[in-house]
Amino acid sequence: MFKTGVVVTKDRNEISTETSEESTREKILNAAGEVFAEEGFEGATIRAITERAGVNVAAVNYHFRDKAELYTKVVLQACSVQAALQDAMADAADSPEERLRSIVHHFVRYLLDPSRPDWMRRLKAREMANPTAALDELVEKNLRPLRDEFLRPTLRDLTEGRFNQRELGLIASSVMSQCLYFLQYQPIIERLNPDFKNLKSNVAEIADHVTRFSLAAIREMTRQARRS
Repeated sequence: MFKTGVVVTKDRNEISTETSEESTREKILNAAGEVFAEEGFEGATIRAITERAGVNVAAVNYHFRDKAELYTKVVLQACSVQAALQDAMADAADSPEERLRSIVHHFVRYLLDPSRPDWMRRLKAREMANPTAALDELVEKNLRPLRDEFLRPTLRDLTEGRFNQRELGLIASSVMSQCLYFLQYQPIIERLNPDFKNLKSNVAEIADHVTRFSLAAIREMTRQARRS
């Protein structure tokens, strides 16, 4: 019984240590996200990140190899769409129209999620304007699966297989761009349209509009391709 008690105590200590380490890692990631969003990759320093996170340099070195790895992890955290894709597929119906609706709704909801810190939007804008190696990993792990595994097959069904891969890529880009527009140009949209002062409260309306607009265009393109 004594030995059993010792083992249980050790397991609890290990769990407590793991929880503490995970908490420290999250503090570093969130602080780094804020600093990178403000200063960019070149301007950000590990000192500024540790001060904001309330940790020492040793903690950063323990969890991340260098500033470049930390930056990549932060970009992936800010821009990952894996959870949104999984939810979209879980809710998708059999018809391609409903699959597209599910993809758009979950993608827009993810992009405009009010619980997501604003630094994520600002960091993404910085990365798009000044791409680093982190963008390559982001595309391969997130955006390419969204397009190739979910969006393109849905569009192929919607267009009755009448378009080649390049043409489907253009249609997919048009759908994705509409969603991303409401994230990237949020400050401009809110100034041009006072009714959209808080885009995050209009997620359903935005997603419905993007879906209807896209389906209308796709149907017309398919009709024209059918006649040619």
